Amino acid sequence: MNINMLELRKLIEFCLNEDIGAGDLTTNSIVPGDGTSTGYILAKETGVLAGMPVAETVFRYLDPSIQFLAYAGDGELVERGRVLAEVRGSARAILSGERLALNFLQRLSGIATKTAQLVKLVTGEKSYIIDTRKTTPGLRMLEKYAVRLGGGRNHRFGLYDAVLIKDNHIKVAGGITKAVEAARRGSPHTAKIEVEVESLAGIKEALDAKADIIMLDNMAPELMRKAVELVSGRVLVEASGGITEENIRTIAATGVDLISVGALTHSVKSLDISLDLEEIKLRKE
Repeated sequence: MNINMLELRKLIEFCLNEDIGAGDLTTNSIVPGDGTSTGYILAKETGVLAGMPVAETVFRYLDPSIQFLAYAGDGELVERGRVLAEVRGSARAILSGERLALNFLQRLSGIATKTAQLVKLVTGEKSYIIDTRKTTPGLRMLEKYAVRLGGGRNHRFGLYDAVLIKDNHIKVAGGITKAVEAARRGSPHTAKIEVEVESLAGIKEALDAKADIIMLDNMAPELMRKAVELVSGRVLVEASGGITEENIRTIAATGVDLISVGALTHSVKSLDISLDLEEIKLRKE
C-alpha cells in the first residue's frame, strides 16, 4: 500500500495542532523569525528506514519553502551514523517540526526493522509475515506502510474490507457454519471470509462451510502441522497468537501460508534517529 498524501496532510495538521497549539513558546522566544539553519537527520542505530516522505511533509507543512534533501530512501537498510537527510530553511520551522518528524521516522523505522528481522527468520519457507489491526489509533495507514517496507504484507486494513469471524462472533451466531452463512449473506461477494479456529474439528467445520481462509489461534506447532495436512491446500492457512522470534521459524516450518504478528505494531521498539542543527543565521535582505 502507498501513502495517501491527502490523508497524511490531515494527520500532520492534527498532530502539529496537538504539539504546537497556539505557538512554540520556546522556539518563538529564542529564535529570530528571519533565522535560517540547516538540520541533519542522523541514524543512531542500524535499521530499515521508513517515513521519509512523512518527515518531509511535516517540515514543508510548517514552511513550504523548506528544502528537504533525502540521502536515503524508505525501505533502505541504513547503518548507524549515516546522514539520512538535510533540512534547510527557517530555523523556527525546523525546530518546531523536529519532534513530530522524528516521532514518525523513529516509530515507522522501528516497525520496518522488526518486520525485516522476522521476514529474514522465515527465509526459505513459504510463509508470509503479515500485520494485524493492533495499530496505533490514527496511524494505521503509516504503520501498515512500514510493515510492507520491511518485507511483510498487510492483513485487512479495517473492519470493512474483509470478514474475520472470531470466537465471540461464533458464540453469538451459534457455531462456525451459521456464522459463515450469515457473513456470506451480509457481505459483498468480493469479500473474503476468514474463520478463527482452535481445533481440528473447527477446521473441518470451516472447510465444510466454504471459508476462504482459516486462522489457527494459538495452536502448538505440532497441531498446526496436522491442521495444514487436513486443509491440504484447499484454502489459505494463517497462524496467529504467541508468535516470537524464538518460535517463528518452527511455525513457518509447519507449512502455514501466513503468520500474523500483532507485535509488529503494538509493541515495537522505535529506531533511534536524531536531528542536529547548525548555528542559526539571519536572512540577508
